[in-house]
Amino acid sequence: MSHSRLVYSTDVGRTCPQCRAALAACRCGQPAARPAGDGIARVWRESKGRGGKTVTLVKGLPLDDAALQALGKQLRSACGSGGTAKGGVIEIQGDHAERVTAWLIAQGHPAKRAGG
Repeated sequence: MSHSRLVYSTDVGRTCPQCRAALAACRCGQPAARPAGDGIARVWRESKGRGGKTVTLVKGLPLDDAALQALGKQLRSACGSGGTAKGGVIEIQGDHAERVTAWLIAQGHPAKRAGG
Protein backbone atom coordinates (compact mmCIF):
# COMPACT_ATOMS: atom_id res chain seq x y z
CA MET A 1 0.00 0.00 0.00
CA SER A 2 2.99 2.38 0.33
CA HIS A 3 3.16 2.90 -3.46
CA SER A 4 -0.45 4.05 -3.79
CA ARG A 5 -1.52 7.65 -4.11
CA LEU A 6 -4.76 9.44 -3.48
CA VAL A 7 -6.91 9.49 -6.60
CA TYR A 8 -9.92 11.48 -5.45
CA SER A 9 -10.90 13.30 -2.31
CA THR A 10 -13.39 16.03 -1.44
CA ASP A 11 -11.43 16.97 1.66
CA VAL A 12 -9.40 19.90 0.23
CA GLY A 13 -11.12 20.57 -3.09
CA ARG A 14 -9.02 21.16 -6.19
CA THR A 15 -5.36 20.20 -5.90
CA CYS A 16 -2.20 21.18 -7.76
CA PRO A 17 -1.10 18.45 -10.20
CA GLN A 18 2.59 18.96 -9.34
CA CYS A 19 2.73 19.12 -5.55
CA ARG A 20 -0.70 17.62 -4.76
CA ALA A 21 -1.42 20.43 -2.27
CA ALA A 22 -4.66 22.41 -2.22
CA LEU A 23 -4.66 25.15 -4.88
CA ALA A 24 -4.96 27.80 -2.17
CA ALA A 25 -1.81 26.46 -0.47
CA CYS A 26 0.19 25.66 -3.63
CA ARG A 27 3.57 27.41 -3.99
CA CYS A 28 4.74 25.81 -7.25
CA GLY A 29 4.18 28.81 -9.53
CA GLN A 30 5.38 31.51 -7.16
CA PRO A 31 9.00 32.69 -7.12
CA ALA A 32 11.01 32.10 -3.98
CA ALA A 33 11.19 35.04 -1.61
CA ARG A 34 14.47 36.94 -1.69
CA PRO A 35 16.30 37.20 1.63
CA ALA A 36 16.11 40.70 3.08
CA GLY A 37 19.83 41.15 3.82
CA ASP A 38 21.25 44.18 5.60
CA GLY A 39 20.50 46.75 2.88
CA ILE A 40 24.13 47.31 1.89
CA ALA A 41 24.90 46.76 -1.79
CA ARG A 42 27.87 44.44 -2.26
CA VAL A 43 29.79 45.03 -5.51
CA TRP A 44 32.30 42.50 -6.84
CA ARG A 45 33.69 41.20 -10.10
CA GLU A 46 33.49 37.63 -11.27
CA SER A 47 34.63 35.63 -14.27
CA LYS A 48 34.02 32.06 -13.12
CA GLY A 49 31.67 30.11 -15.42
CA ARG A 50 31.50 32.88 -18.00
CA GLY A 51 34.07 31.75 -20.53
CA GLY A 52 36.74 34.08 -19.15
CA LYS A 53 34.55 37.18 -19.51
CA THR A 54 34.50 39.48 -16.49
CA VAL A 55 31.23 40.84 -15.09
CA THR A 56 30.52 43.18 -12.20
CA LEU A 57 27.83 41.95 -9.81
CA VAL A 58 25.70 44.03 -7.42
CA LYS A 59 23.76 42.19 -4.73
CA GLY A 60 21.95 43.11 -1.54
CA LEU A 61 19.88 46.09 -2.63
CA PRO A 62 16.51 46.16 -0.81
CA LEU A 63 14.50 46.84 -3.99
CA ASP A 64 11.65 45.05 -5.72
CA ASP A 65 12.15 43.59 -9.20
CA ALA A 66 10.85 46.66 -11.12
CA ALA A 67 13.08 49.07 -9.19
CA LEU A 68 16.03 46.69 -9.59
CA GLN A 69 15.48 46.61 -13.37
CA ALA A 70 15.38 50.44 -13.48
CA LEU A 71 18.54 50.76 -11.37
CA GLY A 72 20.27 48.18 -13.56
CA LYS A 73 19.42 50.23 -16.65
CA GLN A 74 20.86 53.37 -15.04
CA LEU A 75 24.03 51.51 -14.06
CA ARG A 76 24.48 50.11 -17.57
CA SER A 77 24.12 53.63 -18.98
CA ALA A 78 26.61 55.04 -16.47
CA CYS A 79 29.14 52.35 -17.35
CA GLY A 80 28.45 52.35 -21.09
CA SER A 81 28.06 48.60 -21.00
CA GLY A 82 25.49 45.84 -21.28
CA GLY A 83 24.10 43.64 -18.57
CA THR A 84 20.98 42.36 -16.88
CA ALA A 85 19.09 42.31 -13.58
CA LYS A 86 17.69 38.98 -12.48
CA GLY A 87 17.15 37.11 -9.25
CA GLY A 88 18.01 40.12 -7.07
CA VAL A 89 21.44 40.54 -8.70
CA ILE A 90 22.48 43.21 -11.20
CA GLU A 91 25.12 42.06 -13.70
CA ILE A 92 27.17 44.62 -15.64
CA GLN A 93 29.43 43.36 -18.41
CA GLY A 94 33.09 44.22 -17.82
CA ASP A 95 35.18 45.24 -14.83
CA HIS A 96 33.36 48.33 -13.52
CA ALA A 97 33.37 47.58 -9.78
CA GLU A 98 34.96 50.87 -8.68
CA ARG A 99 32.75 52.96 -10.97
CA VAL A 100 29.57 51.13 -9.88
CA THR A 101 30.43 51.48 -6.18
CA ALA A 102 31.07 55.22 -6.55
CA TRP A 103 27.87 55.69 -8.58
CA LEU A 104 25.73 53.84 -6.02
CA ILE A 105 27.15 55.90 -3.15
CA ALA A 106 26.53 59.11 -5.12
CA GLN A 107 22.90 58.05 -5.65
CA GLY A 108 22.42 57.48 -1.91
CA HIS A 109 22.61 53.68 -1.78
CA PRO A 110 24.95 52.29 0.88
CA ALA A 111 27.49 50.24 -1.07
CA LYS A 112 30.84 48.66 -0.49
CA ARG A 113 33.34 46.65 -2.46
CA ALA A 114 33.37 42.89 -1.83
CA GLY A 115 35.64 40.12 -3.01
CA GLY A 116 39.14 40.45 -4.40
